[in-house]
Amino acid sequence: MKLHFLGTGAADWDLSLADASQDFRRNSSLLIDDRLLIDPGACLFEFEKTFGYTGLYAGVSDIVNTHPHSDHWSEETVRRLTEAGAVYHETEAGHDLELEHYLIRVYEANHRTAPVAKHFVIESKDDGKRLFYGCDGAWMFYETAHALFRLGRLDCMIFDCTVGEISGDYRIFEHNNVAMVSEMKAAFQKICPRFMVSHLARTLHPATHAETAAVLAKYGFETARDDLIVEI
Repeated sequence: MKLHFLGTGAADWDLSLADASQDFRRNSSLLIDDRLLIDPGACLFEFEKTFGYTGLYAGVSDIVNTHPHSDHWSEETVRRLTEAGAVYHETEAGHDLELEHYLIRVYEANHRTAPVAKHFVIESKDDGKRLFYGCDGAWMFYETAHALFRLGRLDCMIFDCTVGEISGDYRIFEHNNVAMVSEMKAAFQKICPRFMVSHLARTLHPATHAETAAVLAKYGFETARDDLIVEI
């Protein structure tokens, strides 16, 4: 399973300043195997141009959305992609979505400013790999956590880490800080060997990607950045 991070930032990044450096983060979005898009935000076509891609989304067949906040959803992006042949799928927590190449399990996320917020487990029918994607959301709900444990195996988990190492920030009630994701990692490492973080606030982490990655590496996390491509 190929993961291409199109954006790794929270809502406080000024998109008018977007560039190709590792230190700028667009709104969080992930492209899987060049065909499944999670969160069709407003930055996608700027990203394609800035990083010098041509036809990056030509193979996108399916689109899903974690929640309709403006940093995760753009009507214009969805319109352009669906006009090019992609299919947008509504999802509901507790109901699986079966696609040609993926089984997507949908879970409720702890992000109450968007009552329909969801986490996904994407399972590839081609190679059997399972990815957990959890941006946005704070401390995982009991029911979601135990559903993941019942699956028995995950190959990678991507957590929201909006708040950084800061303690006591009010945003922990709908986003994670490092202490929170570290505790979840400690629990889930029984079933998952690899942990990544995304959805990082500009004002709540160090100024550069390198500095942020160094901090999070101490806790056993890989820090995603825009235009990072990894295989799991």
